[in-house]
This record gives sequence, structure tokens and C-alpha cells, in this order.
Amino acid sequence: MSEKSRLDEIKDELEILDINPTIFARKEIHALPDVLSENEKIVYLIEGRNKLTNHHIILVATERRLIFVDKEFMYGLKVEDFSYDKVSSIQYEKSLMLASIDIHISENILEIDNVGKYYAELFCEKVRELMAGAKEYFKSQSEPTVLDQLEQLGRLKDSGILTEEEFFAQKKKLMEKL
Repeated sequence: MSEKSRLDEIKDELEILDINPTIFARKEIHALPDVLSENEKIVYLIEGRNKLTNHHIILVATERRLIFVDKEFMYGLKVEDFSYDKVSSIQYEKSLMLASIDIHISENILEIDNVGKYYAELFCEKVRELMAGAKEYFKSQSEPTVLDQLEQLGRLKDSGILTEEEFFAQKKKLMEKL
């Protein structure tokens, strides 16, 4: 029995997520094995039209990043990816049949239209969840824990910077946070 190709794994992921790309997204879907890391999982995927280039593209939300994939015959493959902590906002606007999505990244706004209105809403919800998770992750990485602060106090006392009394006063304050 042969192993599944990465493309087959990606197609299986899309099927499980109940995502059925149109024939217009076939070029971009076939490029995904070269874009995604081996263990990177797709959270959601939509297709639409990049307003700036007027090209058909796919937007892929993985657990790690947001990826724009544009594969045009004459222009080759263009891939842009962004970590969720760089995305400041994402919004959608529905019309009668379709929707558009605006994604604010740093000073840029990426505009995608011709997105199915139901899918645009779902995609934005998924990306917002991932954005919130990234912000929490980076916040937790930058703020020292109470344990870290207690260890730092111990080092300050051991090096003679803090007196015994100062150490115990600060330790008491930190222990109250627990």
C-alpha cells in the first residue's frame, strides 16, 4: 500500500472541513503541498478575487498563519503569508449573492471579493479566533509569571541587592497574586 501524497492529504482535510473549492481554485490547491509545512493543518479555506490584481486566489487559514495563494499561468506562483499577530482586523461585507473581505495587516489592506457570503463569514470567524489565540500566546510569552518573578527575587537577594526584609516584603506581594 502506497503512502498518500501531500496533495491527497490536503484534499482529505478539505473534505473533512466540508470545503469544496471550485474548478477555478484548482491551480492554487495543487500548489499547496509546496506552500504548507508537512504537519501544517488547514483550519479554513476560501476562494475569491484579489481586487488589486483581479486574479482568482485562495486564502488559507492554518493553525500557524494566514496564507494568500495566487497561481496564474503568465505570472507563476505568488504566496504571501502572515502570522496572526500581524493581522489587526478582518471584516466582511455581504451583498445579495457574494461577499467581500478586507484584511488589515500592518499598514496594508488586502481586499478580496467574489467570496461566497456564507463562507466569508465563517472564514472571518475562524481567523478572529486564531488572531485572539496568537495575541494570548505572545502576551503569555512576554509577561513573566509569578514563579519567574519569585526566582528573580531570590537571585536579587542572593546577590545582595535585596535585604532579607525587602525580599520577604516583595515575596509576600507576589504570593498574594496566586
